[in-house]
Amino acid sequence: MDKIAVLIPCYNEEKTIAKVVTDARQALPEAVIYVYDNNSTDNTVKLALEAGAVVRHEYMQGKGNVIRRMFREIDAQCYIMIDGDDTYPCEFAGEMVEKVLEHNADMVVGDRLSSTYFDENKRPFHNFGNSLVRKSINKLFDCDIKDIMTGFRAFSYQFVKTFPVMSKGFEIETEMTIHAVNNCMQVENVIVEYRDRPEGSVSKLNTYSDGIKVIFTIVRLFREYRPLKFFAGLSIILMLLSVGFFIPVFIDFLETGLVAKFPTLIVCGFVALAAVQSVFAGLILDNIAKRNRKDFEMELLSLEKDK
Repeated sequence: MDKIAVLIPCYNEEKTIAKVVTDARQALPEAVIYVYDNNSTDNTVKLALEAGAVVRHEYMQGKGNVIRRMFREIDAQCYIMIDGDDTYPCEFAGEMVEKVLEHNADMVVGDRLSSTYFDENKRPFHNFGNSLVRKSINKLFDCDIKDIMTGFRAFSYQFVKTFPVMSKGFEIETEMTIHAVNNCMQVENVIVEYRDRPEGSVSKLNTYSDGIKVIFTIVRLFREYRPLKFFAGLSIILMLLSVGFFIPVFIDFLETGLVAKFPTLIVCGFVALAAVQSVFAGLILDNIAKRNRKDFEMELLSLEKDK
């Protein structure tokens, strides 16, 4: 088992990968540096090897697939994950490692949004998207995570070996953040500087398609991890619709003694029943979610004994 493993997922990063590996080696000389190539068609692999990294491959495209492979194959007391695009200064890695090894943190977030991100990033929709995702998750999951989409993080062995990677692409950061929050894992924050990509380096993140995937991931995980809140909210919406369409029918009945819109009345009844069923579905799934939380805690205990 490595003491510190630096994990660098990358795809076509020949402009920056050698510098990122070199900077990581200088910041953490005791670490083993792994570059996981995701079907690069440029000189990323060659340059990473020349810089002294251990290069491995993931042939299924997508950042989530790469992280799944990394987490399966690498055993370490502390993991540092950093993007290969040289947007994160490695000098902050030592503080992040200390929080994992000395302060028992399960995940350390490299917080860009509290420093230079909004000045350095030249894509305004990315700025808006990061703010929207952060506010949504903090509101839905009752937490205070400073940066949801950052690619600079540190993890404990327990986090890595109990995190079920379900996402295939860039929504993976959202998934791991919500996983940590939902399972009451210790999340620390380190403010890091952010610098935009150097000239000639191109972002692989699509603002719109990947943004939509992130939003759907938040909704999916909110339904899975907070089913009672999710289905109670759905129940309220359905009941309001039912009552809203029922009121005019009821007023007509009081005035004329007749039900002129009988089909509307039937639909209102079915929608009201759906609202009631939604509440009971939320209660059942909430009990299952609590059971899963208990099982997760037992899994952590088992992992501690086997470590």
